[in-house]
Amino acid sequence: MKRSIRLFFTIVFTLVLFGCQQDDSTDKIGNMDITSVSNSDSKFTIKMTKEVYHDKILGALVGSAIGDAMGAPTEMWQRYNRQIEYGFVDSLDPVSITPSAEGVWDFNLPKGATTDDTRWKVFMGKYMIKKANDFYGTLPADPFLFAEYVTESYEEEMKNLKSTDEYDTKNYELNLKRIAWLQEWALVANAFETKDIEKYNYELSKFYGGDILCAGMLYAPMVGLPYPGNPLKAYESSFRLAIFDQGYAKDVTALTSAMQAAAMDLKATPESVMSVFRDVDPNEYFSRRIFGRLTYQAYKDSYYFSEQAKAISSPDQIKLKMDFGNYDPLFAAQMQKAFNQLDSKKQEYSPHAKEILMISITAMMFCDFDFRKTMEFITNYGRDNDTAAAVAGSILGAYHGFNKLPKDLVKTVLETNKTKMGIDLEILAQKLTDSLYSDGSI
Repeated sequence: MKRSIRLFFTIVFTLVLFGCQQDDSTDKIGNMDITSVSNSDSKFTIKMTKEVYHDKILGALVGSAIGDAMGAPTEMWQRYNRQIEYGFVDSLDPVSITPSAEGVWDFNLPKGATTDDTRWKVFMGKYMIKKANDFYGTLPADPFLFAEYVTESYEEEMKNLKSTDEYDTKNYELNLKRIAWLQEWALVANAFETKDIEKYNYELSKFYGGDILCAGMLYAPMVGLPYPGNPLKAYESSFRLAIFDQGYAKDVTALTSAMQAAAMDLKATPESVMSVFRDVDPNEYFSRRIFGRLTYQAYKDSYYFSEQAKAISSPDQIKLKMDFGNYDPLFAAQMQKAFNQLDSKKQEYSPHAKEILMISITAMMFCDFDFRKTMEFITNYGRDNDTAAAVAGSILGAYHGFNKLPKDLVKTVLETNKTKMGIDLEILAQKLTDSLYSDGSI
């Protein structure tokens, strides 16, 4: 009997993990006509020039990097400690934290330095350029190709490490960080790529300690870029690529991509971006027993937090627990209210997928999609602030477009990433635009 039960669940897991997906159907979402396509004949029609598409892609990349850079100096810090050292953060600060595999890779970096949040978007961007056609097939993006790319990248880093002169200490330490950054991801990806169900389940359950982390959210915004105005397609592809997520974290990752796709639409509004939590549910989370769709409840909580904070009509209604810089007393009181409400929903570990999601969307709604205010909200709220700000920054960067981002923040982040991090976001954006646009996506 036990053997039969075990066999039944193995078959079910296999069908879910590796089963076929439904074909696309002709539909119209926003200003975009979507037609059933195949890998050999991928065509989308959208009223968007290549210049506008590039402006949105570059806006997403740079907006995300700005959020990452604003949060990097104080990632995971206690709010009280951040206030002592930095006061209210309303600009970019130098990064003086100890280097780590997931953080910055060098000491004493200048303003605008970024962490793994930007590295993962660059990583996914390079993959999308290499496999652009895969994002426009009849099926959503292929997770096995993505897993193969992760393992091949890890193996390449291992070769670099082994060929490094052991007395070239600076490069040796850097290559060690590159290995450490990818090693747990590679263990999961290798098991998935080889279709070893037992090994995949084993490695995924141990991934970064096994919590419901924001793993897929690090690269999820990128998956929304090929699908402007089509959050359903973005969700489906992102869910397939969320091979490092557990439980409803896969839904969080896919919804992050859906918000990004909605923000890429020329006719996007805050309401159309947030409507994905209600309208995009191809896997029928709403119909699940007991808890239903936990991400929708997280969205509703965030919406209530935002509205209740805005309802504060006098600064005397809330006791401020920190300095709010140059903000007027009423707005400071409203922001403090929002902080208090988010505190009530804190998870045990700050990189938890639902917590990152709630911080990001609460900030966007409370700040009415204002880019700078949203970045300041998230950075000063704290917790895993670089990741939350990178997610919101990518969505808002696409929503507003690169040319409408704050010029002072843009200039510093572009320069520092190019000269100190080896990341040229402008070149990446251009290559992505050329690859995705010319491959018939738009």
